[in-house]
Amino acid sequence: MTVNRVGLVVHGGRGEAVAAAAAVHEWCAEHAVGCTDIDVWQEGSRHSAREEVDAAGDPDLIVTLGGDGTFLRGARLAAENDAMVLGVDLGRVGFLTEVPVQAVRTALDAVLEERITVESRMLLTMRASCRLEVPAQVETLLRYGRGPMLPPPRVRVECETGSDWGVALNVTALNDVVLEKLARDRQVSVGVYLAGRLLASYSADALLVATPTGSTAYSFAAGGPVVSPRTEGLVFTPVAPHMVFNRSVVAAPDEPIAFRVLERSGQAAVSIDGQLRGVLSPGDWIGVYAAPRRLKAVRLGPMDFYGRLRERMNLTDAPAALADGTAAPLWPVTTPPPGDLAHLALPPAPEDASWRP
Repeated sequence: MTVNRVGLVVHGGRGEAVAAAAAVHEWCAEHAVGCTDIDVWQEGSRHSAREEVDAAGDPDLIVTLGGDGTFLRGARLAAENDAMVLGVDLGRVGFLTEVPVQAVRTALDAVLEERITVESRMLLTMRASCRLEVPAQVETLLRYGRGPMLPPPRVRVECETGSDWGVALNVTALNDVVLEKLARDRQVSVGVYLAGRLLASYSADALLVATPTGSTAYSFAAGGPVVSPRTEGLVFTPVAPHMVFNRSVVAAPDEPIAFRVLERSGQAAVSIDGQLRGVLSPGDWIGVYAAPRRLKAVRLGPMDFYGRLRERMNLTDAPAALADGTAAPLWPVTTPPPGDLAHLALPPAPEDASWRP
């Protein structure tokens, strides 16, 4: 787990992120570790993940300084280079970042000394009936209020091709792949296929496939389930469908989910982790699959996902539950589990914070 080079992805609009970047550079200089800033907005244009990591000298560790959006940019680079990614938290409601900004040097020490856990996170990849691209007129329209767009996804040349299986696109998504309407006054009409079989035809504002990691992002806002990031599966969620069946469906990781734009539909935009990557016309389709590669997310200790869910979503207790008593303790178990339960994955009790930086 040797780290020879660090790539930095920084939210340049936040002063504390810039200050933390200086601390990372200082730490790397002290430990003879190479460190390169990866400027994904360089010269007013965007580059492919491969171009960005090549320019950074093939880093072993990507450090992101920002919120979940910055982490997603770093994850795209880490997945491309099979590198680890460490998220330093400067966001507001995110679930992805790991380390408080005050502890960035301590976290880097832990990485160097291998006092970490590398968590394997599921990623999504795609095939499509055609190469994805954004028409110039659409790009001009959607650029209002946005930064430069990513280039069109490349084709994975090492993959087999076939008319039924489409073009293998070199994309990875940690959160979700979304197919959404382009025109405000017209929904998209889409045939949705699970594991190669038609589920239903939807008319909706959008349809999305999320990973368990992405279940707390757009899918959650659209009414989808909260899924533990340790789960394996694909979460399909329709957004404002014009039909009675508006539920999410959770598919197994080997059950791909495909969207085909129907004949009388308007055009549909394809977004990957919130980045517009292409536009589909009636007759076009995309297939979303669990990717063979995984994201290597650095953790400094057990992740209390449900505690974070309670905190970040500002969950409150039902008044009726507390009317005749006291609130439930945050974590009632303080003794080691018995032998028959030793296999359970439970975070330490709140008073045991020895693993924290």
